[in-house]
Amino acid sequence: MRVLVACEFSGRVRDAFRARGHDAWSCDTIGTANSTYHIQDDVLNHLRQDWDLMIAHPPCTYLCNSGVRWLKSNEDRWQHMKNAAFFFRQLLECSIPKICVENPIPHRYAVKNIGRKYNQIIQPWQFGHGETKATCLWLKNLPKLKPTNIVAGRLQRIWKLPPSDDRGMLRSITFQGIADAMAEQWGTPSRPRLTPPRPVG
Repeated sequence: MRVLVACEFSGRVRDAFRARGHDAWSCDTIGTANSTYHIQDDVLNHLRQDWDLMIAHPPCTYLCNSGVRWLKSNEDRWQHMKNAAFFFRQLLECSIPKICVENPIPHRYAVKNIGRKYNQIIQPWQFGHGETKATCLWLKNLPKLKPTNIVAGRLQRIWKLPPSDDRGMLRSITFQGIADAMAEQWGTPSRPRLTPPRPVG
């Protein structure tokens, strides 16, 4: 099947699908040096390219519950939040048949602007990683992700990462066990196509 992994620079979800024989491509405004199967561009230019499935990781800075307190002290963040929610909705409501959009737990203003609540919350410790990092999944024509390996340990390693220029990027990388579960449970066979997608417009 043809899989688009939106807003992913690490390639972890993309590679999990490719390892299982799928024609998977990541797309992000950030480039990557570790694969030719990456499109460095605005993903909105690539949504109408006959994909079967999209897994999207839109920016969460202005949508996640942990940052809601800043909305009251900075009016500019309200507009940033609305812009982020609009981008989120463009991904969630596009014409690709099967969609998963993931983000941390959102605040109530984000939910209102996105238009609906998430379908599921998953944790890394349900997929072989002894850590906590609540991740919400908004699903379209996909079943809920089933835990594959519930393990002990409830560390908050990601949340406790020290300040750095790449802290946000490191926090956004999907856990390998979750990427593998997505590929195994949602990677149903489909028509093959091994040519690079082209931008629209």
